[in-house]
Amino acid sequence: MSLPGFFSKIRKLLTILKASPYRRALAKGAAAGVEHEKVLRNLQCNAVVDIGANRGQFSLVARRCFPEASIFAFEPLDVPAETFRKVFSGDGRIKLFPAAIGPVAGDMTIHVSQRDDSSSLLPISKAQDRLFPGTAEARTETISAGRLADFIGADQITAAALLKLDVQGFELSVLQGCEELLSRFEWLYVECSFVELYEGQALADEVIDWLRARGFPLAGVYNMAYDANGRAIQADFLFRASLRSQA
Repeated sequence: MSLPGFFSKIRKLLTILKASPYRRALAKGAAAGVEHEKVLRNLQCNAVVDIGANRGQFSLVARRCFPEASIFAFEPLDVPAETFRKVFSGDGRIKLFPAAIGPVAGDMTIHVSQRDDSSSLLPISKAQDRLFPGTAEARTETISAGRLADFIGADQITAAALLKLDVQGFELSVLQGCEELLSRFEWLYVECSFVELYEGQALADEVIDWLRARGFPLAGVYNMAYDANGRAIQADFLFRASLRSQA
């Protein structure tokens, strides 16, 4: 690990330890994604859909920023899903679906990374493991998938709503699986890559173009990751529904 990367992890840990909900979650195996607080604290949301929830890293921050919001989380892998359940035990406003979102319903093969938060429904490339050591494929599993509308209804996505995707290269396919419900969201928060980390993935420019065509222009770019040569690798992109699409 580089020296800047080491200090970044230390800063993140210190931030987590300052908040009691984050400390309790850490003791159960989930490190809150505190890097997202600077984005979420400027939004107002009554519903959050967290696709690629893993252990609840993002949902923890969403719950702190939106204490009354309904959160619908999707995580197809058993081990992180079980940690998610432990972290949010007793929170009646959170529902976890042990499934993935995709363009069609049915069983799919997931490529499980040595670090399960880097698992993907696309094959993991050598570039991914080179840039993020320890994320090579460990095995494959069969998981259930469906369109977002197969799991939740439009009336459950109460305004203002946020859709978050952290799906390791499968972003465009997931968005296609959400398309009939996209109009229910004001905000989309999507991790995208500038280089191919997963075989056949859509890159950031393709995702941006697809969402712009559907009334979601880009509103901000956050948490940029770079390689050792200073090349941009990936980032979190915030999109907001245009006034025209909300009309």
